[in-house]
Amino acid sequence: MTAGRPVLLLPGQGFQHAGMAVELYWREMHFKAAADEFLEALGPQGKLLHDDWLSGVDGAAADRGTSAQPLLFLVGYAIGRTLAARGLRPGALIGHSVGELAAATLAGVIDLPAAARVIAARCAALAHAPAGGMLAVAGAPDRVTACLRGSPAAGSVVVGAHNAPSQTILSGPEPDLSRAEELVRAQGLIVRRVRALEPWHSPAMRPAARVFAAAVAAEELRPPVLPIVSTRTGRPVTDEEAVDPAFWAHQMAAPVLFWPALETLLDDGAPRLLVDAGPAAALATLARRHPAVGSGASEAVALLAQPGRDAWSTWQRGLARLEAAT
Repeated sequence: MTAGRPVLLLPGQGFQHAGMAVELYWREMHFKAAADEFLEALGPQGKLLHDDWLSGVDGAAADRGTSAQPLLFLVGYAIGRTLAARGLRPGALIGHSVGELAAATLAGVIDLPAAARVIAARCAALAHAPAGGMLAVAGAPDRVTACLRGSPAAGSVVVGAHNAPSQTILSGPEPDLSRAEELVRAQGLIVRRVRALEPWHSPAMRPAARVFAAAVAAEELRPPVLPIVSTRTGRPVTDEEAVDPAFWAHQMAAPVLFWPALETLLDDGAPRLLVDAGPAAALATLARRHPAVGSGASEAVALLAQPGRDAWSTWQRGLARLEAAT
C-alpha cells in the first residue's frame, strides 16, 4: 500500500441517517452521476430508494437492511467515484460491513451492474434473517462478552463488530438481544441500540448468507486493482479471496474487524490520511482513537457532516485537505 496516498473508509449498517449526502447529490455533479448510475442499475428498487432518500424519509423503515444497505453502498461508492473523477485516487480501501462491497466495486473486483445485482440479492436474502439487531457497547470485546457468560443469550448474541479498543458491537436475534442488553447494562457498561433491525454479523445470519452466496457466485469476480484491507479478516484481501464468492457472501454472518483492519494499516508507522466517506464522521471518529492518529503521525478527515451541520462546508473542507495532501 502506498503511504503517500489517502485511504478511503466506506460505511456500513448503523451509520445511516436521514438526509445523508443529499447535499452532494444536488451540488456535486460527479456524485450525482455515480449515484444515478447505481440507482438505475437497481431498477424499480432504485426508484423507490431515490425517492425515499431525497425526501428525507426516516424511522424504522430506514433502519431495515433493505433500505439502509443499498443507500450506504451508494454513498460510499459515489464518493469514491467523485474523488477519482477529481484525480484523488486512494491508495487503499477499508469497508465496514456493506462498505466492503463498495470497496470491492471501486477496486474493480465487480463492475457496477454486477454490484447492483449483488446488493439487490443481499437485500432479498434478508427474508431468511430473523428479527434482531445490534448493540453498541462502551467496552472491550472480552469485557463485553464476559457479561453474557452463563446466560442463555451467550450462544446467540455475539461480537458483531470490533470498532475500537473500547467500542464493541453485540449482535443477535430477539429476544436474546434484549436479554443481553439488560445483562450488559447491569454490569455498568454504556449501551445504545444501533440503527439495524437484523442481527448482522452474527450466526443468525448464516441462512441468509447461504442464499446470498448463490447470487454472488453468478457474477464474475476479479482480483482488486486497489488494495482492500478487509474488515472480515483484518488484513489485505488476497487475489484468491477476491475471486471466491464465499469470501464476500459469508461476510454478512462474520464479525466486522474494523479495528484490527485499521491496526494492519497503521501499525507499520507510515503516515496516512484516512478519509471517511461515511455519514456523521463516524469512521473518522473511530480512527482518531488509534495512537498513530492521536499522535498526529496520521490524520483522519471526514467528508460528510454530522446531522444538522453545514454539509457543503464540511465536504469542501475535506476536499481541500485531501487535495493538499495528494
